[in-house]
This record gives sequence, structure tokens and C-alpha cells, in this order.
Amino acid sequence: MAFLDYELLRLIWWTLLGVLLIGFAVTDGFDLGVAALLPFIARDDVERRIVINAIAPTWEGNQVWFILGGGAIFAAWPLVYAISFSGFYLAMFLVLAALILRPVAFKYRSKSDSPKWRGRWDWALFVSGPVPALVFGVAVGNVLQGAPFRVDDDLRATYVGGLLGLFTPFTLVCGLLSVAMLVLHGSAWLAVKVERGSIHYRARAFGTVAAVVSLLLFAVGWGFVAAGNGYAVQGSVDPLGPSNPTRMTTVIQQGAWLANYGRHPWMILAPVLGFGGTALALAGILVRREAAALVGSSVAACGIIATVGVSMFPFILPSSIDAHSSLTVWNASSSQATLGLMLGVTVVLLPIVLLYTAWVYRVMFGRVKTAQVVANVDLY
Repeated sequence: MAFLDYELLRLIWWTLLGVLLIGFAVTDGFDLGVAALLPFIARDDVERRIVINAIAPTWEGNQVWFILGGGAIFAAWPLVYAISFSGFYLAMFLVLAALILRPVAFKYRSKSDSPKWRGRWDWALFVSGPVPALVFGVAVGNVLQGAPFRVDDDLRATYVGGLLGLFTPFTLVCGLLSVAMLVLHGSAWLAVKVERGSIHYRARAFGTVAAVVSLLLFAVGWGFVAAGNGYAVQGSVDPLGPSNPTRMTTVIQQGAWLANYGRHPWMILAPVLGFGGTALALAGILVRREAAALVGSSVAACGIIATVGVSMFPFILPSSIDAHSSLTVWNASSSQATLGLMLGVTVVLLPIVLLYTAWVYRVMFGRVKTAQVVANVDLY
């Protein structure tokens, strides 16, 4: 990819990072949402097995997007990876601990017919849903308001925050929005994936509530962003410059996150998709158009995540205690050679991943039925 200049490579990898995060939210997001609904939507063991088998064939492959997202940050934005993963270490530990419970619970719940045994593993599955969703949302909220770190002249980063400091009114709104958004997505998936009956109708009921809550929290979050402080680059920017945050002057300004929409009006499409997709999902649930509801919840996830990205551009991880240490698309990337090499690998391998994923979903297409689950003891 030597024919691409440094500026374009940086922009491409910023876009690819967003695509990978959206891919994770759209695919593994409904797994998290279904897990969060498990204790409330399934009343007995057969119903719980139906709900579990609605996500069992694909959940493991869906986690690939999470791994790819982390890998992309590590390879394309090493300083962002170093600061965020070390600063948010305890939060990330909570996410990983919760996600580790999921495969263990899938494998072990059916090893015994004891109701207590299965009940404990079902609660483990439940924890693997809302906990990562909440922490992911809180992390995004902290990225928007800035993380407490500084970078010295030798590019040594120092993080001065703690776990409890991650939870503020704004970040909690972001965390609850993440949970509501994924519960809506999980509800829409169940409405499509399970046969019409008690689980199907409960999924639609929870989806209706989650859609309304998502709309309200997204509006509240948008209000915080509009009225609160953001970050802006002062002076000229060199998109071809070295990856050194100390060479860029950044200031904190009220309402700065809205400035991009004035410079690039097309960016308003992101929040429009967030609100519009959620409204489409709600309408699809209410009029019993399950496919439309699933499309709407997917579009909503795309729009909400994209809203964060386009609002912050070119920032990736601003600093709340030393604005001049803030990391942007232009000052925190890997070298041009590294970005070019990785892009070449991605161009070859990402279409293969997409095609294989599409083939798997096609093979696994169809509703999970009660008779099928009862008759097949090999299912979870």
C-alpha cells in the first residue's frame, strides 16, 4: 500500500476501527442482550434452553470482532492501546471475567440435570451480558469526557485515575444506554429467532421498553455532549506529521464536540441513524415486523457508535488533566509502513471473514422450536 500517503492511511484505519467496533456491537451485541434477558424472559428450563440455543451456534464467532477491535487499536494506535488498556485495567478485567464465564457456562450447564446446577450456570450466563455492556458504555463515556493521563516530552504516559473515578453521571448515562441498546438488539434477535409463543411475546415486550429507554438516554447523552466540554485542536494540523502528541496544542471548549457537524454537515447522519434506527426497531416490534425490528436495532447500534466517532474526530483519547497530551488520528498512529502493511493484510482477510460469517448465519437460519429442543438432548 505504498501508493497511499500517510494522511489517507490514518483516516482509513480510523474508519476501520469504527467498522470493527460496530461489527462487534451488531453481532456479539445481541448475544450480550439475550444473556441480559435470560432470567426475565425464560420461566423454566425448556424456555431457558430455547433462549440459549438462539445464540449458541454463533456467539463464539461473533467475539472475533471484539478481538479484531483490540488488535486494531494495538497495531494502528499503540499509544492509545497502552494508555487505555492500562488505565482502564480493572474495568477491562471485569469485562474479561464476565466474558470468560460465558463459554464455561455454555459447556457446563448441560453436564447435569440438577436444577440448582443449571440455575447457577444460567446466572453466570446472565452476568456475561449486562456487565460487559455497562462497562463498554462507561468506557466510551470516559473517552468522550477525557481520561486522566499525561504524556511527557519522552512520550512516557502516566495515568492517575482509578476504577471508581470512571463512574460519573455522564458515563453512567452512556453505560445504561449501552445496556438498553443491546437489550433492544437482543430482544429483536429473539423475536426473529424463536418460534412464536411466550418467549417471543416477552421478547417483544422487553424490546418495547428497551427502545423507549434507548431513545431517552440517547437524547440525554446528546444533551450532555452539546452542553458539556469537548476538545479542539488549536492552530494548524499536520496530517503527515510524526506521531507525537506533545507537538499538537489542544484546548478544552464548551460544546466543542458539536463543531464537526458545522464543518462537515454530512456527519449529522450518524445521530439521525441512532434515533431513526431505534424508532424503526420500536415500530417493528409494535407492528410485529420482527425483521424490521432487527434491522432497526442494528442501524441504531451503528448510528450511536458512529455518533461518538464523528463527534470526537480527530480525537481518539483526549486527556482531562493535560489537554496537550490528547491523542488524535494525526499524532498517535503507527508508522506509515506499519499501517500500509496491515491494510494490505486486512484487504485480503476481512472479506474472507465476512463471507464466512454470512455463510454461517445462512446455514443457521431458522427459528428455534420447543419440540426441537425437547427432543434433542445434545442441545444446550
